[in-house]
Amino acid sequence: MKMLLTQINGLFSRIYEKEQLSIEDSARLLAQAAIGEGKIYIKGFKEMEAIPLEAINGAEPMNSANLLTNVANLTNADRAIIISRFSNDSEAVKLAKELVQQKVPFTAISGNSSNDEMDLTQLADVHINTSILKPMLPTETGERTCFPSSMAALFIYHCIKLTFDEIIEEY
Repeated sequence: MKMLLTQINGLFSRIYEKEQLSIEDSARLLAQAAIGEGKIYIKGFKEMEAIPLEAINGAEPMNSANLLTNVANLTNADRAIIISRFSNDSEAVKLAKELVQQKVPFTAISGNSSNDEMDLTQLADVHINTSILKPMLPTETGERTCFPSSMAALFIYHCIKLTFDEIIEEY
């Protein structure tokens, strides 16, 4: 557990250091909907469904947040967040392409699996890298275990929300 704690602390510190500007950009993008006539729509894939649950049903829900179920009903006044384990997740990329086609600005949170395909890093207005691409802890057999992608995404979500709340409060 001590190794895990050390790794998680390091992960959160790296996210803060490397993604701070993207987190601020994301909060500003989302605040445009909350201050204007739009709403914020959130969709998580697989284990990342934890983030929309936190944003909508958590102890401190995000202002204007809704579960993204139908892109056809969105307008360019709305904003979205897509969260997936990897930036090349086929379902997340499909949704991102629909948002681009609908002209809905959005943030994506995922591990940057950087490949040559059109992925979330290229489609999103703002992409925030979870920095989780493989398990974190070595085992005694030389393999690796512990893939805390949803923890990283929740940390990023809370960073975005803190900044978002500050923007809304100032407005």
